[in-house]
Amino acid sequence: MNAVKNYGGFLRIISITMKIKTLKLSLLLLIVFSIFISCKDDDEGITTVEVEDRTEQQVKDNDSILLYLTTHYYNSGFFTTGTNHKYTDIEITELEVDENGEYLPMPNPSENTMLIDAVDSYTTTYLEADYVYYVLNINQGGGMAPKFTDEVRVRYEGSSINNDNDVFDVISTPEELALFGDGFTTFGTIRAWQLVMPLFNTADSFGFDNGSITYNNFGLGIMFIPSGLGYFSGTSTGYSYDNLMFKFEMLQYEIKDHDNDGIPSYLEDLDNDTDVFDDDTDEDDFPNYIDFDDDADGVNTFNELLSTYYTVDTNIGEEEPVYGVGEYEYDRSVTGGVITIKTVTVMDSNSDGIPDYLDESIAIDYNAE
Repeated sequence: MNAVKNYGGFLRIISITMKIKTLKLSLLLLIVFSIFISCKDDDEGITTVEVEDRTEQQVKDNDSILLYLTTHYYNSGFFTTGTNHKYTDIEITELEVDENGEYLPMPNPSENTMLIDAVDSYTTTYLEADYVYYVLNINQGGGMAPKFTDEVRVRYEGSSINNDNDVFDVISTPEELALFGDGFTTFGTIRAWQLVMPLFNTADSFGFDNGSITYNNFGLGIMFIPSGLGYFSGTSTGYSYDNLMFKFEMLQYEIKDHDNDGIPSYLEDLDNDTDVFDDDTDEDDFPNYIDFDDDADGVNTFNELLSTYYTVDTNIGEEEPVYGVGEYEYDRSVTGGVITIKTVTVMDSNSDGIPDYLDESIAIDYNAE
């Protein structure tokens, strides 16, 4: 059974049945993986994978990824003509070696490019370790870029850099992935996806072809990531400390408000560190993005926001409103060409620079009758 949602002009088809793919990790599993991973050994029963120091492991991982990037090339010439290329069009080839084991020059430079010459490098700090990851941007995409807490609609292929490009996960039919989960009932992706997906835009339009949705000018790229931004000591790919490569198509996205309080989850990252788990205003051990009352003043966050309703009749050429500062769309419906929109606006009733919903000294219910 499928539910159809329309967000920002894009048709969204969301499967009601949850599909837990390799890429998805629950908070609980992520914590368990960080402690230890047990795997069955036919001879010795249960063995444990030793958890390495993250900083030391990153040095090894980066060396491994750089070796891969300097010994492999991709078919860059293919993408200079035509449009809407797929992740399956990306071909990566290892340099040949001579009789002495030395790498030979890359063939057909006009048609191929060494990966090391095509990628951009990025740095991040995660779990107190500094990481480097690499991204190849083949097409930026003509739509909008998601935030790190949003849900994205993608196609992709995941493979192992360490183990002969072993493919461990493929999504050939567009599927929705929540980049950030609530830690209880929904699943989030590995850290690398939260960092890389916002670097690309979605498609700028969509259409239908024989009952299937087609996308135009979508984001297309590859990420090369160290194990620490993936599964680290976990064995989700079949190996521990596996450096990974994902080819992907960024098709659509939807802004997520995990606790449905009117504040988009990405805005609940108060310290701007792309991590909403560490933002807990009332220190009740529920991060703001999954807390119904962020400041514990007895008034739910949603009720400390001012609600506004708009009606737009497209039949007579009316245009949608331009939202004010701190105003966010909460809900919309369309009936007979008439759009009804509900928004919420952040209030600061005492003008102290702290929004009412984060100010425990202010407990105004703007929705009280």
